[in-house]
Amino acid sequence: MIEVTDFRNAMSLLTSAVSVITTAGESGRYGFTASAVCSVTDTPPTLLVCMNTASSSHVHFVNNKILTVNVLGAHHQDISNAFASRLSPAERFACGTWSTLTTGAPVLDDALVSFDCEIKEIQTVGTHAIFMCRIVAIQQSEHNHSLVYFNRAYHYIGQTKVL
Repeated sequence: MIEVTDFRNAMSLLTSAVSVITTAGESGRYGFTASAVCSVTDTPPTLLVCMNTASSSHVHFVNNKILTVNVLGAHHQDISNAFASRLSPAERFACGTWSTLTTGAPVLDDALVSFDCEIKEIQTVGTHAIFMCRIVAIQQSEHNHSLVYFNRAYHYIGQTKVL
């Protein structure tokens, strides 16, 4: 049997992009920092997003049935920290400039890329919900340096565009 600590230590060596996942609905705007986001298929364009079911905002994502995956750039470490903290939703969204695309879920205006999605399926595995998300709109920025998480720390990757 794999011990939880061994699993967590091993997973810390899996480099992941850092994203802020957002939703909006009648009860307000909510969001959290995540590294568990993955492409599923391009036909139809689909992502999966994992969220701890113990999160206080979990019910809002389930009820709203929409979300946006905002992939963070190297300049967004403060936003990542805010959405991973115990700040209120209003305090979290005070960081950054936000707009919307098709679904109405908050889009970080200068994210590397934002995937605006409808949640099509939800599966629970252990402590987490897996949202299967159909992408309905995409917004890209001109930034080209990504914020990633590796070995329990932030790092920056990317290349300067050559013209």
